Amino acid sequence: MLSHKKSLNILKKTDALLEGHFVLSSGLHSSKYIQCAKLLSFPSKAEKICKSLAFKIKKNFKKIDLILAPAMGGIIIGYEIGRLLKKETIFCERINKKFILRRGFKIKKKSKVLIIEDVITTGKSSLECVKLIKKAKASLIGFAAIIDRSSKKTLKIKKKIISHLKVEVPTYKSNQLPEQLKLIPITKPGSRYIK
Repeated sequence: MLSHKKSLNILKKTDALLEGHFVLSSGLHSSKYIQCAKLLSFPSKAEKICKSLAFKIKKNFKKIDLILAPAMGGIIIGYEIGRLLKKETIFCERINKKFILRRGFKIKKKSKVLIIEDVITTGKSSLECVKLIKKAKASLIGFAAIIDRSSKKTLKIKKKIISHLKVEVPTYKSNQLPEQLKLIPITKPGSRYIK
């Protein structure tokens, strides 16, 4: 198991956790920004974190038949956790703003499904995955993520989330910025800003 401190160091070294002044895709401002794709672009570093998460998942869930990951962010982490736990892993994709299963993927009736994401903030994507599980008459056993950056105020998931790390990411409205944040130039890193 990796310590919290070592994990944060890996995230910082891979630029998966940045510090500065960011405008998030929600429009809120923050002094931190998390981009797990940067971590996953260094497989040998990501492997340590994935092994630690796989260990926690194994400890918390005795029976998993299938891992379901939402595209885009969940695909690589879903694959790696599936490989480590020797479980079938599939992903769902957004078509016309709605998650669907494509590419011949199916959820078998009565199967026990674990949803895996890279980062959980509100849980909105995960809850959309739950609809696919219910539609297949399968059962959701839980949620897992590399990073849980949710807060009681933002989280829509009512079940426990198994995460490798819980990271507090303070957010502010543009008219409520702390003085020290006002002094730092703004960066807009979110994928919604990519043209």
